[in-house]
Amino acid sequence: MSDPSNDLFKQQAGADWEVVANGWQKWHATFENAASNMSTKIMDMTEVREGASVLDIATGIGDPAIAVARRVGRRGSVLAMDISEQMLTIAKKRAIKDQVDGIINFSRGDAATMALPELAFDSALCRLGLMFIIDLDKAMSNIYKSLVSGGNFAASVWSTSDKVPQLALAMEVVRNELKLPPVPQNTTGSPFSLADVNFLKQSFIKCGFKDLKVQRINVRFEFNSAEEFTNFTKDIAAPVVALLNGQTPDRKNQIWRAVTEATASGYTNNDIKSVILDNEAICICGKKK
Repeated sequence: MSDPSNDLFKQQAGADWEVVANGWQKWHATFENAASNMSTKIMDMTEVREGASVLDIATGIGDPAIAVARRVGRRGSVLAMDISEQMLTIAKKRAIKDQVDGIINFSRGDAATMALPELAFDSALCRLGLMFIIDLDKAMSNIYKSLVSGGNFAASVWSTSDKVPQLALAMEVVRNELKLPPVPQNTTGSPFSLADVNFLKQSFIKCGFKDLKVQRINVRFEFNSAEEFTNFTKDIAAPVVALLNGQTPDRKNQIWRAVTEATASGYTNNDIKSVILDNEAICICGKKK
């Protein structure tokens, strides 16, 4: 039997993320309550400052680009790129609402293939996007060339699946229900493809980055119930949603109920019935000499 998730991981098609763009907007506050510390961490690691020129790769609906724009101010600039047109449409509206649209330019493209200006950025960031890039070496080289001498590039990626229940829990349940084998941790383009820190470091080193710094941080997601977590996952988790392509509505509902049951039994706080999911992210930064 072919594995639809492997097809997803090898294509890096914008349409896969178009499907969940509105879900990301719906659950934005929930996600940022957990993940904003990643934005702060990688901004600090790259020394984003007022007046700087910054590249944000895989910005999604505008994170961390909008936070970066606030930090660089009117004398600075941000180029925010993503493969999903719908994600960028939402990001543009958010930038206008937050009054930073004059600081950010948005562009659709893949970091591996997009023509980036050389020696143009003081810093580059990528929050939870690097592991989905299929041609990582080419993307890293492209990013490296776009930085000025002394510029920094920082990325956050998910750790191993056993340390990331926010995503791995649903993926495991769905794959078990569909009788699909587990995805190896190093599968190119998978959510956990850069969880091996040594491999991650080498991807920076071989394109020229020096003075690598690595930090692990906790990313805590909180939900009022197991049902709320399932609805969140159903709306934003493109790799999970893709696994269910081709299933009947009844079968999809059955599988989502199984996700809810697994969440309730493994992660519910018995006192108040809330769900708390602690996840490990790896933040890495390298400098262009």
